Amino acid sequence: MIISKKKLKKIVSGLKKKNKKIVFTNGCFDIIHPGHIHLLEKAKSFGDVLIVGLNSDSSVRAIKPKRPINSFKARANVVDAIKYVDFVCGFSEKTPLNLIKIVKPDVLVKGGDWKEREIVGSSFVLSYGGQVKRIALKKGFSTTQIVKKIKNEKL
Repeated sequence: MIISKKKLKKIVSGLKKKNKKIVFTNGCFDIIHPGHIHLLEKAKSFGDVLIVGLNSDSSVRAIKPKRPINSFKARANVVDAIKYVDFVCGFSEKTPLNLIKIVKPDVLVKGGDWKEREIVGSSFVLSYGGQVKRIALKKGFSTTQIVKKIKNEKL
């Protein structure tokens, strides 16, 4: 389900009252590939509910020149359709820290290409006893590699 920050606060409050273990991850999820699916599947295995913070178009542009390829709405619909994902919430800031503070997840998940101390929100999550998990990347899959391959193909 694609939700607003306002609705996210209410949903998280209800989930916490039911003692649900909440997992949070975030990203651009511009061109979905097996690496994304692997990360989301593994993230979901750490808890009951998986919330995905999704960069807005302007947020993606701030960190990745010439991107996104797909609009926020398109990316949100695709991520929402993945069976491991329970909620998708967009954010327009450069980082998802504000969302992480709203969610206060039990587990914060990022790809293994991030060092724990570099993961946005890791110190916050660890401060209240939450966990930070890094998922090994699935070799050979990245949106950047896919874009490069497409550009080199003669159509």
